[in-house]
Amino acid sequence: MTSPATSSRVWFITGCSGGLGRDLAAAALARGDHVVAASRRPDALHDLVASHPETCRAFALDVHDPDSIQAAVEEAGREFGAIDVLVNNAGGAVFGALEELDDAETARNLELNFLAPLRLTRAVLPLMRTRRRGHIISLSAAAVLGNYPGFSAYGAAKAALEAAMESLAQEVRPFGIGVTLVQPGPFRTGFLERSTERAAARIDDYAATSGKFLTYLGSIAGKQPGDPGGAARAILTVADAERPPLRLVLGKYAIDKARRRLVTAGREIDAWAEAGTAADFPAGS
Repeated sequence: MTSPATSSRVWFITGCSGGLGRDLAAAALARGDHVVAASRRPDALHDLVASHPETCRAFALDVHDPDSIQAAVEEAGREFGAIDVLVNNAGGAVFGALEELDDAETARNLELNFLAPLRLTRAVLPLMRTRRRGHIISLSAAAVLGNYPGFSAYGAAKAALEAAMESLAQEVRPFGIGVTLVQPGPFRTGFLERSTERAAARIDDYAATSGKFLTYLGSIAGKQPGDPGGAARAILTVADAERPPLRLVLGKYAIDKARRRLVTAGREIDAWAEAGTAADFPAGS
């Protein structure tokens, strides 16, 4: 077992073969932290391990397999003695109008973006509870701030993850464990090229809605405004915070979108408040 220095942290990061996961792992290692870089393709991480042989380990991890998750978490505990920060970064999207998506395609996306992070979180929590400290960081999406045509399954999975993590934050606060949801806008991570699939069915009637949006996504691949290195630095800042936020909205696009959503939601609540409050029993009854 390699014992980290007292001031360093042990990170367990999923989806490290590329994109934000890899940038985050590299940034944590560069400042002297220890990293378990987990990926379906650990061979893609040889250079990262070679550059930090004492502080980085590359683990094979299939987030769809509960046994693989448990084995990786136990090995991380043996290797570094603790897990201070879990980053649920692995994910992927399925594109298609709701009517185009079948049950199997929807279920796979829910499994990847919702059930898998919950499994990892459950596996890590006993280690954190024992030490009465830790931080769970989960990647959400700008789709939760307002979803897009063609993103019904992906947005739903991320919304479910957010609701679960909101509950978790309250459950583990007495143990000194923080919970943060990261809501990124469009970042140049290779996500659109590497981590997406298209629904098998095609319905021509949706060409002007979900089809148009998917064409737009293809046109911006590799041109997104978000810098993955900047995102990694922001997540490190949150991990260092004495009182980390429940949500970190990442990038100007997502911040602007979040602000518009708050204004729109407030106006809608006000416009329909009379109808909504009329559903209560009269006061004193």
